[in-house]
Amino acid sequence: MKTKITHLFNIQHPIIQGGMHYVGFAELAAAVSNAGGLGIITGLTLKTPENLFNEITRCHKMTDKPFGVNLTFLPTVAAPDYPGFIKAIVDGHVKIVETAGRNPQEYMHLFKEAGIKVIHKCTSVRHALKAESIGCDAVSVDGFECGGHPGEDDIPNMILLPRAADELKIPFVASGGMADGRSLAAALALGAEGINMGTRFIATKEAPVHDNVKQAILSASERDTRLVMRPLRNTERVLNNSAVEKLLEKEERLGKNIQFEDIIEEVVGVYPKVMTDGDVDTGVWSCGMVAGLIHDIPTCKTLIARIVSEAEQIIQDRLRDML
Repeated sequence: MKTKITHLFNIQHPIIQGGMHYVGFAELAAAVSNAGGLGIITGLTLKTPENLFNEITRCHKMTDKPFGVNLTFLPTVAAPDYPGFIKAIVDGHVKIVETAGRNPQEYMHLFKEAGIKVIHKCTSVRHALKAESIGCDAVSVDGFECGGHPGEDDIPNMILLPRAADELKIPFVASGGMADGRSLAAALALGAEGINMGTRFIATKEAPVHDNVKQAILSASERDTRLVMRPLRNTERVLNNSAVEKLLEKEERLGKNIQFEDIIEEVVGVYPKVMTDGDVDTGVWSCGMVAGLIHDIPTCKTLIARIVSEAEQIIQDRLRDML
């Protein structure tokens, strides 16, 4: 299957593994890339540029296929060493970066000078158009279904993807609710050039997370996620658990007076405890509604091959037979 995304990133299949905190390590990125997709190392999880460079080096030893690095630009006073992280990416000979969070315009010249292709995560058409205008090569359009931060517009992919197709000149992939061949076929029909998957890739054999996390996703339905931090306009879709219920109770009780400090217990320092230690109830962690479509823990190779085969069958047989 060839699309503008496979051509842009020199990959076999139009399937990207999005950056995920404490999930996107070299093991998973290499497995996805070896299976013909585009694996992504999550930069800020590594904490320092030196650690990121070492992780990139480790990934190069596991695959000779293209892989990328996710760099999320946070709206914080004490920002991470972004120039240092970018230098680690350049020195590590990585040619694809997935940016997220704030507008990456300040750093685009560093990427372009190094010949790095940039795909920016967007939750709205207006943000995608801005990414296009500053020189991003592609965008990941994240619908309201997605795990993590879906933005504040609440637009699902059945609307968001064709709207993006109407407006954008650069290629885009669909993110949020993507899990199988039906997802890929639908995304292509709606104008996308591929798909980005997060939650689905957590439930794979190579994902370097505790089995409790994978089992929690398998046990969940599409009704088991919740939206938290809406009053702070930092909405995050997470898998429901006791910590999430406690946080939502605080939001209801404190209303507009809630401050980030009120929910630190549920959100700060949670990911190592969840993803590494397997304490899935210790705090809030991102999960998409797509959990309802996840029923097994395959290898990345099996998963990607199955998705592509299913999509091709739908396009060539099921849809053609309807004409």
